[in-house]
Amino acid sequence: MSNIYQPTAANLQKAAETIKNGGLVAFPTDTVYGLGANVYNAAAVAGIFKAKERPLFDPLISHIADIDFLPEYAVTDSRAMDLARRFWPGPLTFVLNRKDDNPAIDLACAGLKSLAVRMPDHPVALELIRQSGVPIVAPSANRFKTVSPTTAAHVRDSLGDKVNMILDGGACTIGVETTIIDLTGKNIVILRAGGLSKEALEDFTGEKILLNETSSSQPKAPGQLLKHYAPSLPLRINVAEDDVRDDEFFIAFGKVSRPANLNLSEKGDLCEAASHLFAYLREAEKHTEYKGIAMSPVPQDGLGLAINDRIRRASYRE
Repeated sequence: MSNIYQPTAANLQKAAETIKNGGLVAFPTDTVYGLGANVYNAAAVAGIFKAKERPLFDPLISHIADIDFLPEYAVTDSRAMDLARRFWPGPLTFVLNRKDDNPAIDLACAGLKSLAVRMPDHPVALELIRQSGVPIVAPSANRFKTVSPTTAAHVRDSLGDKVNMILDGGACTIGVETTIIDLTGKNIVILRAGGLSKEALEDFTGEKILLNETSSSQPKAPGQLLKHYAPSLPLRINVAEDDVRDDEFFIAFGKVSRPANLNLSEKGDLCEAASHLFAYLREAEKHTEYKGIAMSPVPQDGLGLAINDRIRRASYRE
């Protein structure tokens, strides 16, 4: 029997009860599908780590449905609230200091004094959070280090019956995870590039946004490990079309003269490329007649920063 459910009123209520009772629910967001649990239920949060085979030192993002709840959940100043009112709901995650030392959320925070929180821009996600009555902690709904899911079928293929319910909200519109910014210091620092561009943040704040260029074995936020989002076939990135090998599945970007197996965006649209990225990597790894995947260079501006971050981690050789 399938564990994929349409997000009807009855199924949303059932999913909310599942969250309240310590179960796991996968749900759509604007970025990718998340694997959700009650942040205050440590056993349920442990179930996320077990289902994903994710190390306990890698912190998770809490999802909330009301901007006014943020000051109750984390140490918040006018800068954070201004950013929330401008960019939430949307693909932006804040790292803020914890409001208190509530041990219930220690596992979700990987024992850190800070927490990661965001408000997703998807009606199914927001309604699930509201009906659950608690922040829902939710990493991407896939096995650790594999390609992130952008459809309900991707979740089922990756996690199977390890999740109680999968709410099918269709394909995610953005297709790469959130931008994560650290707001615990004087300067705003991007810990992970994502669905909101550095330029948009700088335009709004009027200040230089710093980039965290280092990866850590003790990350402060998700997506900072050197290897992440990886397909099962080896991936080479920034490959010129005349350097693609005959035994490689070729994912192009923009206009190319060599035939491509897939093209992230023939017109060179970075938003379109981001929305296709994970789905195309998933499609490529199915083609085991090839020995690897080659991907065209992608510009670094706008959403290209997030795309390059993902493919760099996906191509990392341990």
